[in-house]
Amino acid sequence: MHRRDFLTLGGLSVGGLMVPSFFGKAIAAEQLVSSLDVAVKKQLADAALAAATGAGASYCDVRVGRYLRQFVITREDKVQNVVNTESTGAGIRVIVNGAWGFAATNELTSEGVAKAARQATAIAKANARTQTSPVQLAPVAGVGEVAWRTPIRKNAMEVPLKEKVDLLLGVNADALNAGADFVNSMLFLVNEQKYFASTDGSYIDQDVHRIWAPMTVTAIDKASGKFRTRDGLSAPMGMGFEYLDGAASGKFVTPNGVTNYGLSYDMREDAIAAAKQARAKLKAPSVKPGKYDLVLDPSHTWLTIHESVGHPLELDRVLGYEANYAGTSFATLDKREAHFQYGSEQVTIFADKTQPGSLGAVAYDDEGVKTKRWDLISDGKLVDYQAIRDQAHILGKTASDGCCYADSWSSVQFQRMANVSLAPGKTPMSVEQMISGVEDGIYIIGDGSFSIDQQRYNAQFGGQLFYEIKNGKIGQQIEDVAYQIRTPEFWNACVGVCDDSDYRLGGSFFDGKGQPGQVSAVSHGSSTARFNGINVINTARSLG
Repeated sequence: MHRRDFLTLGGLSVGGLMVPSFFGKAIAAEQLVSSLDVAVKKQLADAALAAATGAGASYCDVRVGRYLRQFVITREDKVQNVVNTESTGAGIRVIVNGAWGFAATNELTSEGVAKAARQATAIAKANARTQTSPVQLAPVAGVGEVAWRTPIRKNAMEVPLKEKVDLLLGVNADALNAGADFVNSMLFLVNEQKYFASTDGSYIDQDVHRIWAPMTVTAIDKASGKFRTRDGLSAPMGMGFEYLDGAASGKFVTPNGVTNYGLSYDMREDAIAAAKQARAKLKAPSVKPGKYDLVLDPSHTWLTIHESVGHPLELDRVLGYEANYAGTSFATLDKREAHFQYGSEQVTIFADKTQPGSLGAVAYDDEGVKTKRWDLISDGKLVDYQAIRDQAHILGKTASDGCCYADSWSSVQFQRMANVSLAPGKTPMSVEQMISGVEDGIYIIGDGSFSIDQQRYNAQFGGQLFYEIKNGKIGQQIEDVAYQIRTPEFWNACVGVCDDSDYRLGGSFFDGKGQPGQVSAVSHGSSTARFNGINVINTARSLG
């Protein structure tokens, strides 16, 4: 589990019912499948819009939301925790005299939302007194009444809790029988029921589903006390329970026999492999530091994309708005004008809020903007950023990119990362063909720990599984591998990307940003990619 995930969820696994505040109140499992009536939501939205404009707002948007979450957490033969939560309310954002105002309420009555709208208007009027330049919103045409739902086959919230517990305890038993000493397995489910309305004339009803099934398997050498872990190789997905029950398809087997997963995840199969591979790590030789050609599996590459491309190309970070939390960006506006060579010609990286199965897939963002796909880096050159309605004019754009999001009805929406992915190679190339051309390299599977500076320029990444590549063939498993990069040097070292038959998604279920902090879920796709001459360090080496 990544640091940001641990910080978000530590209370769940350690502190019993200590649930982060944005998760809302605990509810019974059967309440996870209910929803608010669309007619009621429209009535509430209209009440808020009328109150805001009546109080002097030139613009208003309303988000009526019901956010449902279920977490099932197990260890070996025990269920550690089951948490079902609901958070329901309305957030109202307005512009008065060129300034923003925001207020939220959980009083879902016409008078309750109207009161919040008037409060938001009063806040905007106060803000306008100190506003140095008025908000400039890129235009959005109203779409009337529309609805969208994550195209799931099986609503995970409707699956009986016993079935979920049986799955996880079966996963744990399989891992223990295969040689593990400890195993944690979890199931995280999210359903966001979001209704958006605005003075632009939109009434958008969306039902968003996400699922994640992480696990950590540990093997111990009892003689020495040495231990090694292997995390699951699944990705969090914007899917239903079909992701875990075999109703979808998509399995990838690497040239050395490691199974990765696309649109379907066999958790028990992965647990058995994880136990064997964690035990093999105990005997694997430590890497010799030096320069290597790296072949990176998509289960690993997603995190490198996320940290070194996704975050630095968020426009608010580029402009310095994130300086207090998670830093700024080396990819400043002048670099776009200069067509900065961010990577080699093999590197095209795109943002896409529409990709099926991805965590960030929606039809409209939280400003009512239709989502889309657009290039950030084209043939290695920096061509664009990620921007929302009040940022578009800074880039000379006439429309938002549709990447505005709030993690709750009670949070104000702001610019969040879209799904950001490395495009597959244009020339047919399998993973075997890529590896056959490597004389001295390392094949890395799965994501691990990482570190990156405040400008997203210098970084270090680990992984889950590491294998030597010698003279075009995969060799022995090795350990203690991490590689160091400077972002543009790394992406310019990319000499090949496999074709779209190898394309897969990874992602972050809890990506943190903002003050007060919010989380979002975002996917990153790629095919296996090769990077030449990358500096590899030994993470176990003593410095004296």
